[in-house]
Amino acid sequence: MEHAIEFISHSVFNQFAVVLLLAAAVGLLVNSLLKQPLLIAYIIVGILVGTSFLNLGGGSDEGQSQIDLLAELGIALLLFIVGLKIDLNMVRKLGRPVLFIGLIQLFITGVGIAGISMLLGFEWKTSMLIATALAFSSTIIVVKILSDAHELDKLHGQVTLGILVVQDFAVIFAMVFITTMAQVDEGGSGLMQTLLQSLSYLAALCIGIWLFIRYMAEFLVGKMARNSELLLTFSLAWAVLLAAVCEHIGLGKELGGLLAGISIASTPYRDAIISRLTSIRDFLLLFFFVSLGTHLDLSNLTSQIGPALILSAAVLLLKPFLITLAALFNGYRVRTAMESGLSLSQISEFSFIFITLAATAGMLEESVLAMVTLVGLITISISAYLMSFSEKIIPFFQPLLEPFERQSPQGEHHTSSKKYDYIVFGYGRYGQEIINALNTKKHKVLVIDYNPEIVEKCLGEHTDARYGDANDPELYEHLPLENAKWIISAMPREHTGLTHEDPRLHLLNGLSQNDYKGKIAIAIANADSDDVKEFEKKGADLIMRPFEDAAHKAIKSMKS
Repeated sequence: MEHAIEFISHSVFNQFAVVLLLAAAVGLLVNSLLKQPLLIAYIIVGILVGTSFLNLGGGSDEGQSQIDLLAELGIALLLFIVGLKIDLNMVRKLGRPVLFIGLIQLFITGVGIAGISMLLGFEWKTSMLIATALAFSSTIIVVKILSDAHELDKLHGQVTLGILVVQDFAVIFAMVFITTMAQVDEGGSGLMQTLLQSLSYLAALCIGIWLFIRYMAEFLVGKMARNSELLLTFSLAWAVLLAAVCEHIGLGKELGGLLAGISIASTPYRDAIISRLTSIRDFLLLFFFVSLGTHLDLSNLTSQIGPALILSAAVLLLKPFLITLAALFNGYRVRTAMESGLSLSQISEFSFIFITLAATAGMLEESVLAMVTLVGLITISISAYLMSFSEKIIPFFQPLLEPFERQSPQGEHHTSSKKYDYIVFGYGRYGQEIINALNTKKHKVLVIDYNPEIVEKCLGEHTDARYGDANDPELYEHLPLENAKWIISAMPREHTGLTHEDPRLHLLNGLSQNDYKGKIAIAIANADSDDVKEFEKKGADLIMRPFEDAAHKAIKSMKS
């Protein structure tokens, strides 16, 4: 034990080694066994290495300052990548409904949380800061879970992303607000004078960025992109430079990082930049959450358990409820509305950043920082399970909400009540080949796909199509199955929901439950005998093997 203590205290480098080892060990436990996001593990590590336990991260001023520096870099890079991902076309495509849902959720959640905070005994200024922090949802966590579940392209995934984009823009104003208030408290100048100064700086910066986007961005980034290492270096430099500039003029490095990302988001190289920076961002964010944990005093944390539980319950109930109702009001189906609401039922990484800025500026007590951190741990943990078990939660509430559902759902296109010879699920490469072959023989074909963009594309090409998720049991009740000779699945196995179940099995079950009398063909890549037997047992009349069929056809062509 003495040797271990001597090793740890020998140098800051050794302390970092122990912090990283703890992060890996706790991360494995939290992510693999508990199925929780890694940022929860990192906050726990921060608490462990803080003064309340091992006193590693805060063991020396030098060690803490280096962790804080890496944490600041991580925040700047996080907001830089968020800026890169802000997609105005998505909000424009989804239109007013998503803008309405995003704004109404932020406003009502903010008002509700502020009221609850005041009832809990917080001052009105502190209550407003708490409400602002808790109104946002986590871009990192939601995108990660939806991406892993292959649900980003689904309608509820796109609605969720659209709401997050609206929240990202609200973050800009929140950052300006918090930095302005901090300057007022520090300098003693008037609020209006400081606010006007901040807005004038922001306006000048936005004009400069607009000119950069219009005349320089694509050319400059294109030059850098000729060498992937140079592109990485430039991206980091640009993010940190604008963060430093904004920090210098009083707007905050967080806003600088966000604007840096927006400034090159329109270039064709943004995806390449994101792919190269994501791992670096995740590594540096480790130190932000570790730093957050090291600054937490467990005595503050335990004294805030009651308020944290009440506010966590408010967030977990209020956000899904508001988003679901707003989505129903704007014409989305119950399933789409509830999936979007459940996805956004946690607080954001911005919540930690925002409340940390307020605490650093002396605008609230350290105990409030501890409370918001505890709310984050609770809501992020529970929301991960809510998303995972959405397939079981939604049917429970669906009958209660169906009376509010419109007959013509928003974003889910329906064709007229035609009769079809073939209904094809999946418009990938193989599905397109099947549909083209059927069209040449003048068969009546209906396409079902879970990607709204593909549905729009099909309709634009005069191919009848509907939005539909094979995992949705209600879908089959509304399909024109009576005259269909064949139902063809060209969906890949990878198209899975949050439950990771095979959509082709859902298809067979759904058709069976709705007494479909025609024949069913299922495409299976790399099928083994067990897969074939399972699908045939469930009712498949024909098993198609795309790769094997193509190979046999190619060999047959060679022989001829």
